[in-house]
Amino acid sequence: MRTIYLRLIGITLFGLLGLITSGAVAEEGGFKPIFDGKTLNGWQAPDMSYWLVEDGAITARATQQHPVKKNQFLVWQFGELDDFELKLKYRISGTSSANSGVQIRSRVEEDDHAVGYQADIDLGGRWAGALYDEHGRGMLAARGQKTVIGPDGKMTRTSIADSDSLFANIKKDDWNDYHIIARGAHIVLKINGKVTAEVIDNDKGQRELSGVLALQLHSGPPMTVQFKDICLKRLKMQERKKIVLVAGPGSHRYGSHEHNAGCLLLAKLLNENMPEVYAAVYTNGWPKDPTAFDNTDAIAIYCDGGGGHVVMPHLQEVGKLMKKGVGLAFIHYAVIVPKGKGGNCLLDWIGGYYETYWSVNPHWEAEFKKLPKHPITRGVKGFSINDEWYYHMRFAENMENVTPILTAIPPDSTRKRRDGAHSGNPHVRARMGMPEHVAWAYERPDGGRGFGFTGGHWHWNWAHDDFRKLVLNALVWITGAEVPPDSVPSKTPSIEELEANQDYPKPRNWDREKILQDIKRWNRP
Repeated sequence: MRTIYLRLIGITLFGLLGLITSGAVAEEGGFKPIFDGKTLNGWQAPDMSYWLVEDGAITARATQQHPVKKNQFLVWQFGELDDFELKLKYRISGTSSANSGVQIRSRVEEDDHAVGYQADIDLGGRWAGALYDEHGRGMLAARGQKTVIGPDGKMTRTSIADSDSLFANIKKDDWNDYHIIARGAHIVLKINGKVTAEVIDNDKGQRELSGVLALQLHSGPPMTVQFKDICLKRLKMQERKKIVLVAGPGSHRYGSHEHNAGCLLLAKLLNENMPEVYAAVYTNGWPKDPTAFDNTDAIAIYCDGGGGHVVMPHLQEVGKLMKKGVGLAFIHYAVIVPKGKGGNCLLDWIGGYYETYWSVNPHWEAEFKKLPKHPITRGVKGFSINDEWYYHMRFAENMENVTPILTAIPPDSTRKRRDGAHSGNPHVRARMGMPEHVAWAYERPDGGRGFGFTGGHWHWNWAHDDFRKLVLNALVWITGAEVPPDSVPSKTPSIEELEANQDYPKPRNWDREKILQDIKRWNRP
């Protein structure tokens, strides 16, 4: 019995060791699993009838009874790819025409077709290991080739290995390891440890430096393709700084606290006008992407605050990023966190925060007559605008590293409200006629940068050129990138751009003309 007992213990320990080792392999070298091996949670296709999880693998199947008449794509929903390494195992079976691929840095068009770079897979050997531009430039590098694409689109191809030998290294009807590496313009494909294709894409008009990840089931005869052990690692960008914008879910009515629409608009303007910076957006709460912050230089959070603040369950995670010097910004309601642990973290990270029963949140027309000399204020003139400007912030005791960016004198009426967590208190009333700081910059002792901005209640205010420029400048500044001398360039958003991506339907009494008149008045020369 003692021998049997010891054997059972040994078997149990061996099983546990296997589980631990499996987890360690997934996390090895910064790789993190993005497929749980059990469900399609986080993966979506327009027609899910072709996709299922079978034998611990994402499985796509076409049959005579259920044929594939047009290419099908299963898109990863939790994030987009920028600079990265991706490792996965694939297996394909069927006829020699069986075809599949892994879409990287791609986009999904209105007809649901994923277009862009594709790490190719097939059974017959014509395409496997090649880098293809789906619905674009076609073959970029065949198996065994290295291609350098010039700024004019001209392709110069050289041989790096024998195509047939590389194909012989690919297992038929069995699992193969695919390793995809993309850093800036440079993309490398490896199958079973051998480089199969390499591309350096210098055609700025055609290449994509970011985009979606998708798995393909190609149209054609019956086939089965499977993917498992899908792990992602983000790579530090070498030529650009990265900022991740985290948008909280909707909370107010149309046109106010539009966190998703606001972050998407700010990111769009950065990506269009600042090639030195890449902005990624995660909408509707804290990212589900386990790699979201792994290669970022800064984070901006725009969400509702208080006890339900999206950052509160993640203070430890953010704290580790702060120790690495990652920049951080909080916009509008996001500056409000509970006093104690949350408040102390914001004091350390951005130099100030909104403390209930100390700070207040009235709506008022703030006039910013004089701006300090700081990279955040480059190209920004004094301005005035109505917003829910929070004031009487709780700042760090040592103000040496805090630079007030926007300062104005609130109307006395905003100080006379009754006592409450947000409305008023004796400390605020004692400061009648005194200036208050409503936006500030912070340089942390560890070299990281912080920014607090209390405006942002009204979504339309992003169309005020100086209001918008100041925040765009700040987002660039916290990444460590250089703010342009005349501000981050950006055209005034159109009313259509402002109305896009909002959380709530447009009300019937919506006065579009009034907003257009306000925008014209704000930006009058």
